[in-house]
Amino acid sequence: MGEGASAASAERIKNYGELRVYRGAFEAAMRIFEITKSFPREERYSLIDQVRRSSRSVCTNIAEAWRKRRYEAHFVSKLSDAECEAEETRVWLAFARSCKYANSETVADLDVVYDRILAQLVTMISSPQDWAVPAGVAAKRNR
Repeated sequence: MGEGASAASAERIKNYGELRVYRGAFEAAMRIFEITKSFPREERYSLIDQVRRSSRSVCTNIAEAWRKRRYEAHFVSKLSDAECEAEETRVWLAFARSCKYANSETVADLDVVYDRILAQLVTMISSPQDWAVPAGVAAKRNR
């Protein structure tokens, strides 16, 4: 089972930075940042900005989802946004490969990474009740 398989796993995780899906998305975004440094200058305000933005947005949406765990629908909505941003990132990477800015091996490797991220997000979306935190419990944890 995935990361969202039980309430006990959610109980042990104290912040979004401890989530495997967040850490994987963050590492992928940093790899993309490094790769895009070598892209042509004329892509600065298009492909480079877009792929960096979407890859970073996966992380920010996971972080926002974590804070929205009191409300299952909001939690799922933010994770769904992260899922969409992950897929958008894959499209931008496909453009980078087709334009020969990134080699096929690098893009294929990142595609596998994003497959894993998407699978983890889908697992969490499929069982939001395992991640939900009653309002009173969250307030006590944040003191």
